Amino acid sequence: MARYTGPKTRISRIFGEPILGNGKYLTKNSNPPGQHGGTKKRKAPGEYALQLKEKQKAKYTYGVLERQFRKTFEEANRRKGVTGENLIKLLEARLDNTVYRLGVAPSRPAARQLVAHKHITVNGEVVNVPSFQLRPGDVIGLKESAKGNTGITSQIRGKNARINWLDWSEAEFKGTFIAFPERESVPENIKEQLIVELYSK
Repeated sequence: MARYTGPKTRISRIFGEPILGNGKYLTKNSNPPGQHGGTKKRKAPGEYALQLKEKQKAKYTYGVLERQFRKTFEEANRRKGVTGENLIKLLEARLDNTVYRLGVAPSRPAARQLVAHKHITVNGEVVNVPSFQLRPGDVIGLKESAKGNTGITSQIRGKNARINWLDWSEAEFKGTFIAFPERESVPENIKEQLIVELYSK
């Protein structure tokens, strides 16, 4: 699947926050990108513009393109419960995102690369599909050959304590997907209700 490979700071400036990782350059120049980014008077965005921008923010954050994002939304809509919260839960349960949340990779693109290069296992089996949906109880780990690769192990920083829906064993290089996260536990600044309203039009 194609993915965004352009300048990350440009995307961060569009949304005014470091959604693609490092935000050190965003503090130097937080104006929107473009020749007249800091001077051009812009109209207040309309309802549709706000909804579309929120969807784009979610897509860039999780590294998902339109077709797959829509399929994820449709699955969230079919499930019981609040559609917007279901959407965030499904995005968080992606294998590449979980590898990132476990601290095995420093960013989601790096986690995606680890998965695609067959360094990650799920329940002991190698899985190279970044969008693979995890279920509660699944065990995510490094393949045996990857455990001896210092280029990979040196990047492991361990799980953030706030990520309470995952468990990580540093000694075994394994993590467990305990449960789908509650929305208030997910730190991403995404207004998922606007996305639901956009797709409901």
